[in-house]
Amino acid sequence: MTVYQPPTALPGDLLDQEKMRAAIAAHDFGVVFSLARDVAKISYSKIAAECDIKPERVGTLARGRGSITSFDKIAKIADALRIPGHLLGLAPREWEMANLPCHASTAPTGNAIVNREGTDTVLRREFFKASAGAGLVVGLPDLTQANSGRRVGSQVPEQLRQRTARLRRLDEVLGGGDTFRVYLGEYQATKALLREGSYTEETRRALLSVLSEQAQQAGWAAFDAGKHADARSLYEDSRHAAVESRDAALAGNALAFLAYQRVDADHTAGIETAIQACRIAGPDAAPGVRALLHERLAWTYAISGNASETERALNVAETALNEGNGNPQPDWAAWVDRNELQVMTGRCWTELRRPLRAVPVLEDVLAQYDDTHARDKSLYLSWLADSYLAAGEVEQAAAVTGRALELSAGVASVRPRARLAPILRQLSGHHEVPAVAEVLERAKL
Repeated sequence: MTVYQPPTALPGDLLDQEKMRAAIAAHDFGVVFSLARDVAKISYSKIAAECDIKPERVGTLARGRGSITSFDKIAKIADALRIPGHLLGLAPREWEMANLPCHASTAPTGNAIVNREGTDTVLRREFFKASAGAGLVVGLPDLTQANSGRRVGSQVPEQLRQRTARLRRLDEVLGGGDTFRVYLGEYQATKALLREGSYTEETRRALLSVLSEQAQQAGWAAFDAGKHADARSLYEDSRHAAVESRDAALAGNALAFLAYQRVDADHTAGIETAIQACRIAGPDAAPGVRALLHERLAWTYAISGNASETERALNVAETALNEGNGNPQPDWAAWVDRNELQVMTGRCWTELRRPLRAVPVLEDVLAQYDDTHARDKSLYLSWLADSYLAAGEVEQAAAVTGRALELSAGVASVRPRARLAPILRQLSGHHEVPAVAEVLERAKL
């Protein structure tokens, strides 16, 4: 039987070129598409059709703007361009297996992973491991599976915590739609460890602390993917585990996550939960933890329209970052720095309809923000566009909205498009402006 060969299949000599190999390894598909057109004479329209990507998006990527991080889309590109799976960090593709001689062994190779989670999860984990070159997952310690009654050593919680910290890096470049199942699997495995293993009381509390951290990680991914009921349940589980482990900082952060989720539906409940989060963590929490919790408190006040309390909470967060108290910083709060505080400050002033305060802050911090963090940057740009609209700067709002749309393409998160939807509706009232018309047209693609 003849195996189908797509018109976009890359010739072997091009695949062997050093520049092509480097681009594939880095998941730099803009360079891959450009080389395919320039060297193999494969048109962007053909690439778009076979990869199920809009033609304009292919051209944009080839010009060095934007990136593709979705597992499913990367797998689609591998199949369309006939890029062997191992070059992208994927398992061998079906078409590769079909091209093997009929007598070739079908037994798993030494690199194959077989587990109870199913093929899709295995492929995704292979993809995540392959992303180590981009700094995502480096040297993950193996997860110890416990049989009923098996003794869990005192070193296991720390191994799991290191693993959780490394997996957290996935959230910097991937959306919750890509990471939720991975994070949830880690949480469920640790839950099984607690249920089936035996350990000292000290080890039990340490495992519960890790479990709380993993539940927050999975809850955040669920929230980002639009699974709000799952997120709420995981945050509650996290809070219970943190209280049982006597980890006040994690208990406070679980409540802060709940506050962030609740405030849109009930301003009062959101504020009260955020205040409780700060109180539970206490004044002795690490600086980054206190800054994070007060940032989220500021956000709940901003959503409710309370400018004075918003500013007060932001000032407390800034003071926490500046002073330090010698307490070790947990990895789950390590991302909170002055840039993050600036972003939150700009977001808060946008929500409070103070564009003269929001725009300079957001412009300054986003100028330093790397495009590889596509989801977050597109989100933050949406607040900048919102403030430009509030200030009557329609063309500038359109330009920023266009950039946010470009960055959010292919990101497995529901939040960027949800944030941009009301901005696009406002812009539609200015459709006679050429810059606006262009963005509105792009939004339909």
